[in-house]
Amino acid sequence: MAIQALFIILVVLAVLLVVGVPISYAIGIASLAAILPVMPVNVSVLTAAQRTFVGMSKFTLTAIPFFVLAGNLMNQGGIARRLVDFVLALLGKLPGALLVTNVGANALFGAISGSASAAAAAVGSMVREGEEQQGYDPAVCAAANAASAPSGLLIPPSNALITYSLVSGGTSVAALFLAGYLPGLIWALCCILVAVIIAQKNGYRGASGKFQGKSLLTATLRAIPSLSLIFVVIGGIIAGMFTATEGSAIAVVYALILGICYKNLTWKSFWNIVVDSAKMSGMIVFLIGVSNIMGWVMAFTQIPQAISEALLGLTDNPVIILLIMNVILLAAGTFMDVTPAILIFTPLFLPIVKTFGMSPIQFGLILVYNLCIGNITPPVGNTLFVSIKVGKTSLSKVMPYMLMYYAAILTGLLLVTYIPAVSLILPNLARIL
Repeated sequence: MAIQALFIILVVLAVLLVVGVPISYAIGIASLAAILPVMPVNVSVLTAAQRTFVGMSKFTLTAIPFFVLAGNLMNQGGIARRLVDFVLALLGKLPGALLVTNVGANALFGAISGSASAAAAAVGSMVREGEEQQGYDPAVCAAANAASAPSGLLIPPSNALITYSLVSGGTSVAALFLAGYLPGLIWALCCILVAVIIAQKNGYRGASGKFQGKSLLTATLRAIPSLSLIFVVIGGIIAGMFTATEGSAIAVVYALILGICYKNLTWKSFWNIVVDSAKMSGMIVFLIGVSNIMGWVMAFTQIPQAISEALLGLTDNPVIILLIMNVILLAAGTFMDVTPAILIFTPLFLPIVKTFGMSPIQFGLILVYNLCIGNITPPVGNTLFVSIKVGKTSLSKVMPYMLMYYAAILTGLLLVTYIPAVSLILPNLARIL
């Protein structure tokens, strides 16, 4: 029964996605198609409706709309320019100063905004003029911009980690947030290393003159209000002062006040931000609700158990099992967004890694890291194509440089996969595991 149900889900899901059916509807229809052979129509449809409602009724989900709204407010609030100036003052002496600045600003802005594509568009636009003036190759710039933008999705606050917490059965959001810092930093450092190597090959030098402590101080003071969002919200959650949901509401108030102080928000722009955030949140929450149908179908037909037995029957070596999972997740990430992929693969793979003692926190970071790579890989690769558009170049010119970034980022993935301390050291130090 499990193999049959899994086959039906995969085939129906693939067909519906190919013909252009939205992912949420495709998941629901595929799940119903898998359960109908073993359950009456009236019972399966009624249960599916109940599971959808239950999936959308979890209080923790409230954090997602609030973080989406806070991120959109930050996008319009004049944050990107201050972060670019701060990183340029800090790292501007390195070879390829603007490439390195792009990477660092993407990590910070992506963490604040919660969107890799928004970071690539905002930060890429900010540094493009300087790159053009200094004779940088547009393809080189677009590659650095695209490769580094998803790093912010690992750094909290992260909607992907909140979604994983829900699907995995209540893994601590605070622990996941803390665990995301080092993998996100590793991703950014991998990109900085490649950017410096490319810069040296192309003769791109750092900023001229001596290091200016006064300039760094000025840029830091201007960036502190923006950076403080991360410390206030995440610090409060980790310290137990408020929950992730309450922290998300605080983030909205903070972002709104910041936007007003920077005089970058009007009533019209605020209304547009609220509407856009509501649309985006509605899609995410409905997707999570519908995915609850798939979770119920998988549990009823025992699909996770069948996959676990098949993998463990193939090999009992955790190293090889994790390698197989990484390959599957990387392949899936090339055509699926992060959220639906988390909803599909968490119930499939989490029970397997638990059999050899892996922490759900570490697996969550492995999962999100893998799927974030999909943001910059064709054929979907939204962040990659945004960067190409912003950089006014083409995919064929960018891809040779992207291959170098892929190699470095995949090396980071291996560190996250096979060294538990990368994900667990900060939660362990905070004693919230």
